[in-house]
Amino acid sequence: MYYVLIGGPAGSGKSTFTSALASWMHDNGLDVAKVNFDPAAEVLPYTPDVDVRRYINARDLMIEKGLGPNGALVASVDYLINYVMDIKEEIDETRANYALIDLPGQLEIVAFRRLGPLLLKELVKGSKAAMAFLLDVRLVTDPPSAFSSALLTLSTLYRVAIPMSVVINKIDLITEMYGPEVPDLKEKVYMLRLLDEDYSCVEAGNSMLFIDTEISQLLCNVFKEALSGEVIPASAKELVGLDTVYGSLQRSLAGGEDFLTEEASEH
Repeated sequence: MYYVLIGGPAGSGKSTFTSALASWMHDNGLDVAKVNFDPAAEVLPYTPDVDVRRYINARDLMIEKGLGPNGALVASVDYLINYVMDIKEEIDETRANYALIDLPGQLEIVAFRRLGPLLLKELVKGSKAAMAFLLDVRLVTDPPSAFSSALLTLSTLYRVAIPMSVVINKIDLITEMYGPEVPDLKEKVYMLRLLDEDYSCVEAGNSMLFIDTEISQLLCNVFKEALSGEVIPASAKELVGLDTVYGSLQRSLAGGEDFLTEEASEH
């Protein structure tokens, strides 16, 4: 079984993307287990095959421990380490080709707290894993936000130590922001230019007027080197780019062999 982690900052559309990618993969003959890994999830756009809320629920912790929403989420994710083997066994029992892991909305709890990376490491132990890291297109359109998002992406990559495909989600919103005539996404989505191999880091440095030009150029080069895979525009709402996301993940999981899985599909 391959594990695909769906991560990203709050509001990047992880649950909707999980639902859309699972449907696309199912339509292409792949067995997929949808795993809700967010103990604070209230409403999901899919029916999870495995749900961590069966083991620990953030809302229950709020009542039992007198915690606020953020404190309850932190505590519930920490508690999950006690159930990770049970969750993994439940995932294995689905006998799916892929497990799509819909991670908690608050990225820092999974990626930057001490137990977060350990929890993910235990979950995927013994299996190949890759992450689709989602960024809201509205947060990567200009140089300051794109640089900030790239730093966050790079930090997450080093913390979780799992191959990553960067997905700029919600590109359907571009037409709402700029009108229907957008000839080239790179004109409006700066991060697509920043990580393009043909884009000059000298130009990138000059675009960051409030940061030292040399530092900006160095950061640009680091981003290009560390996040060297393609950055994929996608829309879970409009079902755009899902095939490209699958292909990118598959290159990490199986060397790019389409639909090659570790078990025969039942479809």
